[in-house]
Amino acid sequence: MAARGGQSYGFPIYCAAWLPLAHILKPDPPAADADADADASPSPPPAPMAALGGGGGEGRSGVPNKLVVAALEPAAAPGEEASLSSEAVVEVRTGEEVPYRMAVHPRGDGVLCAFPNGCRLYRWESQEGDEPRNLALEPDHEALAELTDVGLQLAVSFSGEGSILATGGEDGHLRVFKWPALESVLTEDDTKTSIKDLSFSSDEKFLAVNRSSGPCRVWDLMSAEAVANLPREAGEIFGFCRFSNKADNSNILFITAMQGDYGKIISWNTSSWTRVGSKKITREAISAFAVSPDGVLLAIGTIEGTVIVLGSKDMRTLTTVKKAHLGIITTLAFSQDSRTLLSTSFDSTARVTSVGSPKSNGTSVWPMLLVIILAILVYYCMQHKEELLAMLPR
Repeated sequence: MAARGGQSYGFPIYCAAWLPLAHILKPDPPAADADADADASPSPPPAPMAALGGGGGEGRSGVPNKLVVAALEPAAAPGEEASLSSEAVVEVRTGEEVPYRMAVHPRGDGVLCAFPNGCRLYRWESQEGDEPRNLALEPDHEALAELTDVGLQLAVSFSGEGSILATGGEDGHLRVFKWPALESVLTEDDTKTSIKDLSFSSDEKFLAVNRSSGPCRVWDLMSAEAVANLPREAGEIFGFCRFSNKADNSNILFITAMQGDYGKIISWNTSSWTRVGSKKITREAISAFAVSPDGVLLAIGTIEGTVIVLGSKDMRTLTTVKKAHLGIITTLAFSQDSRTLLSTSFDSTARVTSVGSPKSNGTSVWPMLLVIILAILVYYCMQHKEELLAMLPR
């Protein structure tokens, strides 16, 4: 059974991401008779698509392990949410291996999946034409030799331009490579902790890494040296980390943490590496975190299936969806235009939540305009009370 507004796919979903279709689908070749098509209207752009990964694991659970690509369908009626299609555009079975983590290359080089024993790259195979039916995913068994037998990677990510790949292992091993050459940028072994999350700054200068215990370590990718160890306060346990752009194009780093019964978000200045903000958000454990591409919105998902969307500037809650899923939320991902939030869960569902205009930061100007107009009217009435009373019929 799917939660209201969710689409069920029949397998536990561990990972998901929106696809950069502009770099994947090939446009139709120019027509031979240009004059014949001069009056033809251009075809509409394809609907946004998302890749989903998961499954039932090893053994004979009867639940397959697979990758699925689904297209976004518009809302059926006013007031309803859009949703992903129940019919897959692409489906790839992965045998006995569950794809636990996923990183989609931002320039269309493929989908990297982390399996229990290592990573595998799936390449896009697209015939000419921008129709979704022309899309396919095929495993590239020659790629990622350095990541074939390295165990489960709990964090995988490409940098914003796709020139760097970072992976963080359950065994505590951090690996950073140039892409696609896979030349090593830096490595770090720490057998006492596993890596929980990692994030690139938008300028590809820094990499933040959260481990199962200890501070958040920030690496300078040019020098391959650690430049900061961001300390925890009493009782804090760091979870996810995400760099984000500010209005002046500088970066800010957000880190989620559990402190006692509260889940909180902490913000850090990326020049001085000092805390600049902290706010308790929820009493449910945080299981997923995302920052919108424009830097305006934050989103957290919880183990109780709740989705919370906040403004990044003041961390004010804009939208709360209780029981968005019936199980733990595993992934949150904003669309490229920052208007749509994708969430997935162990309950086999993927849900799409509209987050409105990103430029408004969730605040409408109309209530403020109404207050101003009313204030002007009251002031006018007070200043011209005698004249107004004289106009009334006696």
